[in-house]
Formats: sequence, C-alpha cells, structure tokens
Amino acid sequence: MEAMATRKTFGNTLLELGKQRDDFVVLDADISKSTYSYLFHEEFPDRAYNLGIAEQNMMGTAAGMAASGLKVITTTYAVFASMRALEQVRTFICYPNLDVKIAASHGGLQVSSDGVSHQGLEDIAIMRSLANMTVVHPADPLSAKKFVKLILHYEGPVYLRLLRNAVPVIYDQDQEFEIGKGIIVKDHKKAECTIFACGLMVDKSLQAAEQLKKEDILVRVIDLPTLKPLDKELVLESARKTGAAVTAEDHNIVGGLGGAISEVLGEKEPLPLKRIGVKDEFGESGAPEKLFTKYGMNVEHIIEAVKGVIARK
Repeated sequence: MEAMATRKTFGNTLLELGKQRDDFVVLDADISKSTYSYLFHEEFPDRAYNLGIAEQNMMGTAAGMAASGLKVITTTYAVFASMRALEQVRTFICYPNLDVKIAASHGGLQVSSDGVSHQGLEDIAIMRSLANMTVVHPADPLSAKKFVKLILHYEGPVYLRLLRNAVPVIYDQDQEFEIGKGIIVKDHKKAECTIFACGLMVDKSLQAAEQLKKEDILVRVIDLPTLKPLDKELVLESARKTGAAVTAEDHNIVGGLGGAISEVLGEKEPLPLKRIGVKDEFGESGAPEKLFTKYGMNVEHIIEAVKGVIARK
C-alpha cells in the first residue's frame, strides 16, 4: 500500500464496505470531495445524503436515523465536527449512546495552508471529554482502512480522526488492530524511554528512534490509535519498564494524547515526561514541515525530548 492521506483511505474503504453490506448510510456536509465520501455517494445515491453546510443539522439527522435503528457515518472537518456541532454530538448522539460514527478530516497542523480556521488542534481533547465517545486516530493508510472496518462493527459513538495530507505506510498487511489497544512498533529490552505517539507522529517517532539508536540511546515506540478508551495497561507496563516517557501528537498538548498519558501516569506511575505537540496556541498557514519545525514538533524535537527525560531519571 502506498503513502496516502487517511481521508482518501477512508473514502476507498467506505466504497468497499458499501458493496459488502447495506446496513449503513453516509451523511456529509457539502465536502464529500474532501473526505472522499463522494465515492460512496456516486455508487450508492440512495444511501448517501448531503446535508449542506449545516453540520449541526447533519448530527441531528444522524441521531434521528440511528434512533430508528440505522448505522450512520457522518463526514466533515475536525473543527466543524468538534466545535460547530458539539452540542448536537454531545446531547443527541453521546447522551443516548447512539450508533453514529463521525469521520473527521483535517486534524492537526498538517492541514498547512488551509490555516487556523481548518486546523483541528482541539478536537481530540473535546471528543475525549464526552461520555460514551470512543476516539480513534490511525497512524497510516493501512491502519486507517482497518479501523474504518472496525468502527462499523463497534457499537456506540466513535470519532475517527483523519489526515488531509499523505502519510507513509508503517504497518504490514497482516498487522491486527483492536479498538482500545496500543501497538508496540519498536522495542528493545534495554529501552531507556517510551515514546507514545498517534497519527502522523508515529512515523516521526520511529525516525527519531532510528537516529537515537546511532547514539546508543534505545527507546520503545508505542502507537496509541485509540485515545479513548486508552490502553492504560500498556502505558503503565511501558512506563515501569523504561522509567521515562515522551508523547508526540499533532494536536494541542492540553487534553490530547499528552493529557491522556499524563492523567494515567500522574495517578499510577509518576516519572519524567515531556509532551511534544502544539503548546496551547493557535496554528498558522504554511508548509507542513516548516510548521512542525516552528512549533517544536519535528524529529529533532522528539530526539531532544527523549534525551531530556532520560537525563531527569
């Protein structure tokens, strides 16, 4: 499988699933070209609905359909799903625990030139705070494909965070995924630090691990594609093994992966920790890699963070 935006993987997988089963419908808010749900719309026009630029109405409609027994997948951008339609998601989907899946593209700084209005830097924190909501953020095209299939079988509300730009393939075809479980993607019995990552930051963390190895610094890298429910067992096991941790996410460090890991370790296993991500500020327009460098989120920053927490042990 080639490098691909996970939003495109989502659209391709949606079409594939539509040919296999007829028990779900797809709603979008006039951006089906961006989320690639247009592929499903073209093939199954009687099972796809464009609600227009009206995300709040889309979530309300999704809730009504789900209450009638349908499986519903909604698609929009992360900023609109998590903020513009928050009341509807909270009160009409999460509160009654309805079977609605929210596939949200354009999460993080990676959105680049689209700028602040379309950079979802707070969405994970918002969705994590909602009772009954499951939050999933795949790291590569293959895991995105498999998680689209998994969430369709999963009961209850799910927030699936997707990326605008292409990301490299990390996993093999035979890799198994499970909602609520993390994956150790790099390990060493003498690892001195754990890097917990999600989304595109998994690849950056692996690059950092390779460079650190050249300096005889060994780390464990864990992909946490499910941010809620978090794999607390794996987080604690790894923390106890390595004694130091770094989190890496394309999201605000307040309430995202860094916040989730801090909550677990703060209660159960305090240790030296550094959070890599957007540091409680807004993004801006620009080339993705330049933005990651400016906001302290590139490979060299992960390397620096690892060295820093090891020194604090």
